[in-house]
Amino acid sequence: MFYIVECSYSDPQSEAEWNAFYSQIKLPALISVNGFTTSQRFRAVTLGCPVYLAIHTVKDAEVLNSEDYRLKGGGNFSRWQDFITDWHRNLYTCRYPAPVISTEEILLLSAQPIAYLTTQLGYPVWEMQAAGLDKSPEHRLAYVVPHNMAALFMNLPGVDLYEAMTPQLQKSVKILKNGHH
Repeated sequence: MFYIVECSYSDPQSEAEWNAFYSQIKLPALISVNGFTTSQRFRAVTLGCPVYLAIHTVKDAEVLNSEDYRLKGGGNFSRWQDFITDWHRNLYTCRYPAPVISTEEILLLSAQPIAYLTTQLGYPVWEMQAAGLDKSPEHRLAYVVPHNMAALFMNLPGVDLYEAMTPQLQKSVKILKNGHH
């Protein structure tokens, strides 16, 4: 399941400090929450969508109601709250964990399938169905494309492009001697 947070930020004076907090303190805190397995932040390349996006792979919706989440990750934005705009939170079902996006790649989010990417180029697609929180948009598709292909999709309606701001953080899973996690 994906927990996706999108927002913009309205104060240029404190934006760098807010980004440092989010990327260096908040993301590591979130990945330490029981039930979070991946976390990564992005900045929009296209206009007309929230400037910032974070994608987290979570075990289930209950993770966001847990005491662990409240203590380590939920909230913590009081200092910057007045400047956070266009804020959306969604839970999406998806068969796979969130893709790892490198600095040479772009995360492409689309409302509609892009057949060229899957049939012609063979790129995998992450199909997401809204399952909680804002539930908007109800359905999304995610693709990972090379950075140099971004221009091909810049003006497509319903397509948002994001570049990675951070590497994907991944929770290490300890395997016990009997093979269980």
